[in-house]
Amino acid sequence: MNKLNNIQNIYFIGIGGIGMSALARYFKHKGAIVSGYDKTITPLTQELEQSGIAIHYEERVDLIPREVDAVVYTPAIPKDHAELVFYQQHNYTVMKRSDVLQWITEHSFNICIGGTHGKTTITTMTAHLLRHSGYGCNAFLGGIAANYGTNFWSSDNNVVVVEADEYDRSFLKLVPDVAVITAMDPDHLDIYGTPEEVENAFVQFSQKIKPGGCLISKYGLKREAELKAAHHFTYSFNNEQASSKAVNIKVENGSYRFDIVGRDWTLRDMLLHMGGLHNIENCVAAVTVAKYLRIEDDKIKAAVADFKGVKRRFEYVLKNDDHVLIDDYAHHPEELRALITGVRSLFTNEKIIVVFQPHLFSRTKDLCDEFAESLDLADEIVLLPIYPARELPMEGVTSELILQKMKLEQKQVLSKAAMQQWMKDRQPRIVVMAGAGDIDALVLPVKALLEQQR
Repeated sequence: MNKLNNIQNIYFIGIGGIGMSALARYFKHKGAIVSGYDKTITPLTQELEQSGIAIHYEERVDLIPREVDAVVYTPAIPKDHAELVFYQQHNYTVMKRSDVLQWITEHSFNICIGGTHGKTTITTMTAHLLRHSGYGCNAFLGGIAANYGTNFWSSDNNVVVVEADEYDRSFLKLVPDVAVITAMDPDHLDIYGTPEEVENAFVQFSQKIKPGGCLISKYGLKREAELKAAHHFTYSFNNEQASSKAVNIKVENGSYRFDIVGRDWTLRDMLLHMGGLHNIENCVAAVTVAKYLRIEDDKIKAAVADFKGVKRRFEYVLKNDDHVLIDDYAHHPEELRALITGVRSLFTNEKIIVVFQPHLFSRTKDLCDEFAESLDLADEIVLLPIYPARELPMEGVTSELILQKMKLEQKQVLSKAAMQQWMKDRQPRIVVMAGAGDIDALVLPVKALLEQQR
């Protein structure tokens, strides 16, 4: 029996999160009454409200609905959150986001895309390929698809494309027919403890693939020999040993043209209008999924050429002769490395300035050496104070920790206000703003400051 059929009224605690909002949209689409709480008003929560979802922004038990069939919360919500505690103490059906995704995917053909970075772009690109080609899918994305302006859509085809989140081991509740693993670098060590435990979780994820299913993993993963499936393909940017790779790469007006060579197929003259060499690799992964599903070559090529990217994934916010402003969600050292390298591939002889907001005290503490090494690839760095998210401050852990370990000469830590004044005074040509906190709220103000001087 499908447990979801009994849910006519549902409440979300942390409804503004990217994964939570996709689920809220799903239930709204199914005809349920949907409401929720979040601590801040954002463009995303405003969109949800405009669709008819009631949201309040104060942690108050007197504002919450009592007649609900289920309550969903995100792991980012504190355990002592008053609304969460009320529902738990009064014996409501209270579930994590991952539990609901498990229910949704119990009766569908599932394409689950996991990895410590790259998964949002590959998930969105894969879902777009299926939608654009007419194959059809239900999509639960960890970002806003620029083509459609949403992180959820539905289809009559009982196929689900879902971002498989490793945080809190959520992805182990999914059962993929097709799984993608992009990376298993150390992250979320506040949950896992050690890099080895992160790797173990991804090995377990691969073991969740249904009998006869398919695994597509990045070539050269540390534990590749332990990742097994009936059908196993590897992908790479350009490694000859991988099952699928890109060749004959050319840069054309900020876009890439290339061929993809698979195990027994070749797709020629692909055009990708998305910056960053790492996004060519992401495209190789998504196309490998599409080829496994036997989608026609001309439909794959047309879909890739039409792909407009993901909000906050190498997103050009401003691009003219005077200024280029790129916004990106990068919050892990490897993501920053890929981002800066990608910008460098498109703007080879330009000075690249990166404004980075570290996300979480624990991640900054655990990976400060790696952050310093990646940020040193830029020409100049401005660090903002750490965005705490769900964490309390840690003694001695500030953005200065990264700064002290960097070799780059042009580097500084600035407050948000000081950074904006610095932008106004300096008027740099190439600016990259990166981070998973609230740095995105500064992107449009910075754009306005740069445009003032044209």
